[in-house]
Amino acid sequence: MVFKRLAAAAAFAFVSTLAPVLAQDFPKGPVTMLVPFAAGGPTDVVARLVARVMEKELGQPVLVENATGAGGTLASGRLARATPDGQTILLHHMGITTSATLYRKLAYDPKTAFGFVGQVTTVPMLLVSRPNFEPADFKALLAYIKDNKDKVSLANAGPGAVSHICGMLFMQLTGVKLTTVPYKGTGPAMTDTMGGQVDLLCDQTTGATGPVKTHKVKAYATATAERIPVLPDVPTAAELGLKGFEVGVWHGMYVPAGTPAPVVDKLNAALKAALHDPETVRRFAELGTAPVSDAEATPEGLKAKYFAEIDRWAPIIKAAGEYAD
Repeated sequence: MVFKRLAAAAAFAFVSTLAPVLAQDFPKGPVTMLVPFAAGGPTDVVARLVARVMEKELGQPVLVENATGAGGTLASGRLARATPDGQTILLHHMGITTSATLYRKLAYDPKTAFGFVGQVTTVPMLLVSRPNFEPADFKALLAYIKDNKDKVSLANAGPGAVSHICGMLFMQLTGVKLTTVPYKGTGPAMTDTMGGQVDLLCDQTTGATGPVKTHKVKAYATATAERIPVLPDVPTAAELGLKGFEVGVWHGMYVPAGTPAPVVDKLNAALKAALHDPETVRRFAELGTAPVSDAEATPEGLKAKYFAEIDRWAPIIKAAGEYAD
């Protein structure tokens, strides 16, 4: 027993001594930033804006790799198995927390697999419809779906996508079960909504603002506490009487569990530089979002958000009884 304690103490001392060395050498080459969704999608856009500045700060390329599949859990699984040296990182949205309940069998433990670098941004969600959908406003929409629930379709970007979770919350709050239509991504879902093949869609402002402004879709309400500057004429659902319909697509940056703190600190400094970059701020504003605060863009801020969101969505998903596996 004494020998084991001495051995453990020696191992801890070795790792503690090694950590600053690892940080000094980090990064040893290109850093791979895993993104769980397709190139050109909302999360990919956020990742590439951040990576552009981070690679300047780190002195090595930050290569965005779109590791798609299984609602983002394939990319999360890859990170969980990666060497904890900071050379592989993950930029994921809130789906990393909802998947903890949506998928009852994961190849990793969502509560222990990851280390935290910091939050990045929160993208508002909108409830939109095909341009010729009958209800003129949100009040009329609520009445219409109650009278025609068997005829109304609600698109999403696939099981586990934020659009899926947003739609699930909308149906739970309104007490109306609609016909859900899953797509392989937000792009195809929006295309069919614009084309009139489906009636409703919850989407991020990063993808929906353009179609709303060009009248290719109709915006009923934002799933936010306050109106968003990029679409000031679109009311919030709370303003219109639907309390609790708030879904923000927050993004965070992760490393494998066990990544040395000095390496995490170096990544965090690069992330904060990206969030303070004027071009990043400008491009985020065009997409209807903004960088998070410095307090949120920390390992502690992301860790708190991560576990709070797992606890928030678990009962909603279980009540709906909709799982992705």
